[in-house]
Amino acid sequence: MVIKEVTIQNSVGLHARPATFFIQKANEFKSGIWVEKDERRVNAKSLLGVLSLGIIRGTKITIAADGTDEDEAVAALVELIESNFNE
Repeated sequence: MVIKEVTIQNSVGLHARPATFFIQKANEFKSGIWVEKDERRVNAKSLLGVLSLGIIRGTKITIAADGTDEDEAVAALVELIESNFNE
């Protein structure tokens, strides 16, 4: 299992459009991927789950992946977040 903490820096947080990009990226991988915030864990491939966390700018989240491509999955999602979702 690979786990990485990252801070959301884009202006709207992980809502609507950025959340859609995040989920699309997560679905490119076979591994199970989760997003954690304040002791809540949701499936990173679920739009409703990710949106339910209410992630705003400045929020620290943890991305965890377990599976054959776990390293690549976490790295790609962290890169997407750090690029501010290419905005």
